[in-house]
Amino acid sequence: METSIHPDTFGFLAAIKENNTREWFQENRPVYEQAWQNMKSFTESVIKGLAQTDRYISEDIPVSKCLFRIYRDTRFSKDKTPYKTWLGAGISTAGRKLNGPEYYLHIQPGNSFVAGGYWRPEKDHLTAIRQEIDYNGTRLLELLDEPPFKKHCQLDTQDKLKRPPTGFDESNPYIEFLKLKSFTAFEQLADEKLSSADGLEAVLEGFRRMYGFKLFLHEALGEE
Repeated sequence: METSIHPDTFGFLAAIKENNTREWFQENRPVYEQAWQNMKSFTESVIKGLAQTDRYISEDIPVSKCLFRIYRDTRFSKDKTPYKTWLGAGISTAGRKLNGPEYYLHIQPGNSFVAGGYWRPEKDHLTAIRQEIDYNGTRLLELLDEPPFKKHCQLDTQDKLKRPPTGFDESNPYIEFLKLKSFTAFEQLADEKLSSADGLEAVLEGFRRMYGFKLFLHEALGEE
């Protein structure tokens, strides 16, 4: 298992950004395979590390269910480049396809990060999370104000409604949280840190800082 993202993995991703064609990809497939194996092995190490601190994560989660393919679906996109310029993994009990709180690892030159939370909850889950915020918003504020989280992490507030959701109004003290359509936090990580001997620990530390926030979402959904 890997404990870092190899510099060659970042090199491949930088190169495919400049040469995003099927011809170039086929000519450089061995380099891609090496980068993919690095990402796969590193993600396996992350899963095992998370299983030690998060009761919702098991060491037995197949890494194949967590990794996002590098091939883009261009059917409905104006951008017809065939490949992603990043590697990613969604880590949860159902890999990358869970309707619930999860972790996400994103590897991209100059834009690598870890994230935790629930992206675009389904309707019933969204209602439950908003109810929990309304009833227990003080707890959410405490979690976001914890020094490790506040120093290193950010709550993503871009994906939100312009007006209050049904049943709430602007006078609610937690209205800016209630307007959110996704509930995710993230922490940027430097490529150099991920490629160092401390790469794995940097990722796990980031996820640990988000654990209280993720747990708040599990509890909002009634998950023990």
